[in-house]
Amino acid sequence: MGLRDGINGGLRVVPAWPIYLGSLGYAGWLLWLGISDRLGAEPVKALEHALGEAALYLLVAGLAITPLRRLVGINLLKFRRAIGLACFFFVVMHLLTWAVLDVQRLDRVWADIVKRPYITVGMAALLLMIPLAVTSNNWSMRRLGPAWRKLHLLVYPAAVLGAVHYLMLVKGIQLRPILFLILILGLLALRITAIQRLVRA
Repeated sequence: MGLRDGINGGLRVVPAWPIYLGSLGYAGWLLWLGISDRLGAEPVKALEHALGEAALYLLVAGLAITPLRRLVGINLLKFRRAIGLACFFFVVMHLLTWAVLDVQRLDRVWADIVKRPYITVGMAALLLMIPLAVTSNNWSMRRLGPAWRKLHLLVYPAAVLGAVHYLMLVKGIQLRPILFLILILGLLALRITAIQRLVRA
């Protein structure tokens, strides 16, 4: 048995639920740091950014699953749903932290969405992710049939918009958001042929 087969064999017995538990634990830990005044001079902003970055890391992890399987043979497909739902959870937490703890007024929330381009882009990414989260279950897969895979192509524009939102959000030129965007675009480039084939089908 080769190393790849050994890794895949070990992964088959690893459940996906620790991803959910770890996501809840990390979000809870961040909230605790904020409550205990351990997130710096601007705890709300720090919490927003930490939750948003967690979503981006999970987004990259989800996008990397298929290229990883095709290029090196490591099969993480069983974890993709959990990673996607955890990503959506962090996006929603990021939004709620901004709306409830930062802005604090519904009229200002809407005004910011309309007037601030980086928030408009972020909300567009969230809206694209909602149908993905709602249909991330076996019943939806059976009900939608082949259309389910086409619907979940929305993850690609959502990923790009999420990275652009981060790039627009930061002040000046910072390396991390640029790397996120390059990484996401690179992962999508690896899937262009598969995407075109699915759309034609």
